[in-house]
Amino acid sequence: MFNDRKDAGKKLAKALEKYKNKNVVVLAIPRGGVEVGYEVAKYLNAELSVIVSRKLPSLENPESGFGAIAEDGSLFMFDFAKRIYSTEVINRIIEEQKSEIKRRIQLFRKGKALPEIKGKTVILVDDGIAMGSTIYASILLCRNKKAGEIIVAAPVSGMDTKEIIKEAADEVIILETPDSFHAVAESYLNWYDVPDEEVIKILNKFGN
Repeated sequence: MFNDRKDAGKKLAKALEKYKNKNVVVLAIPRGGVEVGYEVAKYLNAELSVIVSRKLPSLENPESGFGAIAEDGSLFMFDFAKRIYSTEVINRIIEEQKSEIKRRIQLFRKGKALPEIKGKTVILVDDGIAMGSTIYASILLCRNKKAGEIIVAAPVSGMDTKEIIKEAADEVIILETPDSFHAVAESYLNWYDVPDEEVIKILNKFGN
């Protein structure tokens, strides 16, 4: 469906046309969401920053997860989490992700706080939404910080996940919702794990 994240970002930006020159804040979820967010923010003439939310990885399969935590401590967990893991295990995984969040804030935002979003329209961008936990935690953060309107935007997600997110966000813009959706990577011709250095390069290019 998409050649790469740049292609997806340009297509997503067009779908967000009504927010062009509207003084919105684009918050991209690193690492994969940053290249998509860059294209969106550039087209919309918007502010760009990163919002750091981390999946809480399952012990059996780190690619999967049982929830997510945002940089302000906003926590989202699926109902099944406490049925399969003890409180001690959950807390250990949360602390590990908090450490990674601190590292990423230092690396990608040079330790700076998030931009002021109180009363503003915020567009949360990722390169795709699988289970939706990191986006959900990010929405909670934006609610806590009294954002005016929260728009979730991504090139692809499953239909079920889109419907769940619609209940939490003010608007959800997803370009593709394949009938058989298993992984975000399946929607990209050229997919690779984005290194930290590339995220920094993209943010520097935007003037961050």
